[in-house]
Amino acid sequence: MVLPDKLNHVDYRWYVVRTKRHQESKLVELLEKRKAQSKNILEIYAPTHTTVNVHQDGDEKQKPLFAGIVFVLATQQALMDFIKEHSLDGDVQYERKKEKGESTRMCVIPEEQMRAFRDYNENYADKVIVLERPYTDYSFNEKAGEPNEIVRVIDGPLAGCEGYICRFRNGKRLVFQVRGFEPGSRLTVSYPKAWDLHVVRLHNMEGDRLSVGTEKGRAVDLLVGFLQGCGYEERILPMLYDVIDRLVAKPSLVSLCKELHKQGDVAFSQRLAQMSGKEAELVINLARYERDNSGYVRENWNKLTLRPFLTPTSGVEMEDGKTETELRHKDFTEIIRKVDITEEAYQPSRQKDETITTTYYAHVGMVRDGDKEEYICFANWDGFLQAYFLTAGKAHEKLIESFRNYAPTLYKVLTDADSPVKAVPDFKVGEDTLNVLAIQSSAQEKDAAKDQLIETSVRICTEVNTTNRLAVWRRYLRTVWLHE
Repeated sequence: MVLPDKLNHVDYRWYVVRTKRHQESKLVELLEKRKAQSKNILEIYAPTHTTVNVHQDGDEKQKPLFAGIVFVLATQQALMDFIKEHSLDGDVQYERKKEKGESTRMCVIPEEQMRAFRDYNENYADKVIVLERPYTDYSFNEKAGEPNEIVRVIDGPLAGCEGYICRFRNGKRLVFQVRGFEPGSRLTVSYPKAWDLHVVRLHNMEGDRLSVGTEKGRAVDLLVGFLQGCGYEERILPMLYDVIDRLVAKPSLVSLCKELHKQGDVAFSQRLAQMSGKEAELVINLARYERDNSGYVRENWNKLTLRPFLTPTSGVEMEDGKTETELRHKDFTEIIRKVDITEEAYQPSRQKDETITTTYYAHVGMVRDGDKEEYICFANWDGFLQAYFLTAGKAHEKLIESFRNYAPTLYKVLTDADSPVKAVPDFKVGEDTLNVLAIQSSAQEKDAAKDQLIETSVRICTEVNTTNRLAVWRRYLRTVWLHE
């Protein structure tokens, strides 16, 4: 018994059939007639847009791209039978030989690639511009000296596309890649109206770098956390300045630890000795910066009330299996909670996206509200909210609209009178004041209120950090979220 040839009878593939330019409709008509007679020709597709706008030598020109091409979903045998009959009207395209002596093969388009190509051609081929430079050339902004933002489109005809937001002569565009009609081929294209797209910003695992301010803030917070954990309290700032002055004079952590141990600061010296290489580098770089900018630490950290809301280190060590601890201060109790934050990330060199989770520590204060049987839980959003409270007039109205569209949790906190979490200016904590996010509750509900404040603050952090529309506020966010 002879079994049927699977390739020719039951294996349907997308093939590329070429014809003369402007003869595509005639070829489609002939294929449609054969399709009506043969069950082994399932679908015929002729690209709706056969020319593209090409950016070349500083100008945009129209060039043919898909002229004389028709795609056919059929078995190989059915298509070859058609070609034999109509050889003057069309011919099957073959792949180029990759190695000497290799046999030629018919060009086959995978179903997934064909769907992507059709989606591109039918929905936005007439809107995008094909770029002459490689896709990787658009990862960095030479004028700004920083990487371009990487985003993913989350709805509309471009949903799922990932690319760079780049500035061109006539505005910002989304630069991304689309699959060509030949296997493995790619086109670098730009969509001209980047601000019309609904996108989410991806963390650039290779390009995103900590700002100088964030690096120094993390180094100070690291030392403050260690000092708090070692019980220094009122002596934290004097000890911080002393440590920095010693490292400026002699940038050696080994010598510093020995000196501290000798003078009786044993626990602190041991904690410094346990720092990771990355943490030690942060502290030494802070000392070098202080050496070149004398007075920097004292000027920028002249008071200490409550640490920023999210930091990479807890300071106080937690018991095994615990995700939360308390630290008693003179005027309030600090709750430190372990928080895992998940981000969408991208590796440009590998053109690969992934999801990463990083552990941070949330710091919130709890204080009794005067003589009432109520409590106020608050988080340090001092610099961020100070910038917000300074806005006024039309600038303020536009800002609120931006928050409404791109940071809805923050918008609700700032505008909804019924929001349990409030933005409070000049909140009194002992002798100091802070701009805070705060929530008030009864004694019975204070744990639930604490949870709500932490969850709300984390949502605001992630919303601001994952939109490309609030770049300025991401910079202010560094006073709240000392990123890893």
